[in-house]
Order: sequence, then C-alpha cells, then structure tokens
Amino acid sequence: MAMIVKEKNEGAKIPYTVKGSKITFDDELMVNVQRFERDDPAHIDICRDRFGNLVTGVIPGYAEMYVAQIDIPARAYTETVIDVPAPAAEDQDGEDSASSGGMERQTVQRDAVPFDMNKCTLTLWAVGEEE
Repeated sequence: MAMIVKEKNEGAKIPYTVKGSKITFDDELMVNVQRFERDDPAHIDICRDRFGNLVTGVIPGYAEMYVAQIDIPARAYTETVIDVPAPAAEDQDGEDSASSGGMERQTVQRDAVPFDMNKCTLTLWAVGEEE
C-alpha cells in the first residue's frame, strides 16, 4: 500500500516504514492509521519531545519539534436503497390478509467502504539539528 507523501520543508526527514495501515517512525513509534478513521477527517501530529522521544500530539512545553503529520479522510460509505414491505394488515378475524393494501417504504442502508491507506496523507518535516 502507498499513501500520499508530502515534504513540508527541505532537509533530512525521519525514516519511516509503511506496512498495511501501520506507519512506523524511526523504529520507535508505530501508528495504526486505520484505528483513527472516523466519520469526520482525522489529523495526527507526530513530534519530538524535549528528551528526543517521539510522541503523538502537540503538548506545549513538552513536544518541541514537528516530525510528521498524518491526515486521514472521513470514512466513506456506499448507500443502497432497500424496499421494506409494509406489515400485513389483519382482517376482522385476526388473520393476515394477503391483500393488505399497505404501501412499501424505502430505507437507505449505509455500508462503510473498506479503509484505503492510499487516500491518507503523510506530511514530513525536516528533522535536522538546530544550529
């Protein structure tokens, strides 16, 4: 699987590997991107903290340098219109009438489209030493 990769600025980037829906950064931090898919777009920040460790999220005073960002599009659905038969009407004897005269109604069935890593974006930031 591939994904969209962008470079935010010039310079050396963190090494990473992609296997299925998992991205491993510098053999230190693994993110299962599929677990973050929601009905709304999702965004994950990967940063280095003041001790040099990789962390997710931006925490003032703790996360000091952007390393990468992952953008996950909103979950997609297929919609299928389904005819639902009206309940059978009972006649005066309490038995179901074959000619109920009831109208069918329609409902929409929504099924989630399988997760697609190709639609996710990985933005990489330079991780060179500051001078």
